Amino acid sequence: MDEYHSRSRARSQILRLRRSSEDRIQYSLQAEEQLLQSISARVPLLEVLDRICSAINSQIGNMVSLISLPDDDVTDDAAIARIAALFGLHAFCSAGVVAENDELLGSLEMYSCVQRRPSAREFHLIGRATCLAAIAIKRHNEAGHHGYGLVPGRVLELPVSMN
Repeated sequence: MDEYHSRSRARSQILRLRRSSEDRIQYSLQAEEQLLQSISARVPLLEVLDRICSAINSQIGNMVSLISLPDDDVTDDAAIARIAALFGLHAFCSAGVVAENDELLGSLEMYSCVQRRPSAREFHLIGRATCLAAIAIKRHNEAGHHGYGLVPGRVLELPVSMN
């Protein structure tokens, strides 16, 4: 009788793990689809990058992420790491956001509440996030938007004189 119950319990745990894994995959695909729709709808770049960070933070958990661009006026990586440490965060992962021609478009910095290294599954998610960020940045750059938050289709006019 005990052997039957232990096999039954083990089987239900495996089914729960399989369902949990399928749910995570489904959530991941839905999040990626929404991000791609945001990119194609020309949502402002900073908003898309923020959504990418939010998605990966929630998928991995206990995480804070930041995507920075090469021309950002941001403090250097060492200073950001020191600030993160003040809040009890540990460097988790740093990944380049790279175009297909190996052009550096930005970087993804991730900080965790606990000191650890990314798992294989997490490395896969990080790769997907940097790929989405590269698509968003490249599309933004190709559209000629050098400022952030420009509304597509709207022309900004500069005054003829400042008098």
